[in-house]
Amino acid sequence: MSTFDKKIIKTDKAPAAVGTYSQGVEFRDMILFSGQIGLHPETGVLASGFEAQLAQTLANIDGLLESQNLTRDHILKTTIFLTDLSEFGKVNEAYLQYFASPFPARSCVEVPRLPKDALIEIEVIAARKP
Repeated sequence: MSTFDKKIIKTDKAPAAVGTYSQGVEFRDMILFSGQIGLHPETGVLASGFEAQLAQTLANIDGLLESQNLTRDHILKTTIFLTDLSEFGKVNEAYLQYFASPFPARSCVEVPRLPKDALIEIEVIAARKP
């Protein structure tokens, strides 16, 4: 791959893009996945409630990783967008089940609104060489 080559990631293991963006882009050994919300890949229906959306969002991230023969261990950083920062404790609880130590870097911000009126969105940066 030359320094300007990028591979566009497209998979049915995660929801299709709902706008003018790619599910992910690979450049060299870095994979930047677009933010995932709690849409079911098969139906495009948003899960109901924060916990269900969080679980589906993490499952969608797993689908993206699997499509590229990666695991959670390849994740370097996540960025979390919440419409209600008081739900952050639930995110921490889910992270303890989802990740093993050492945990990836993470940012979390509260935003007024997300696509499809989702309650949470998570984007991921991963690398082929953990």
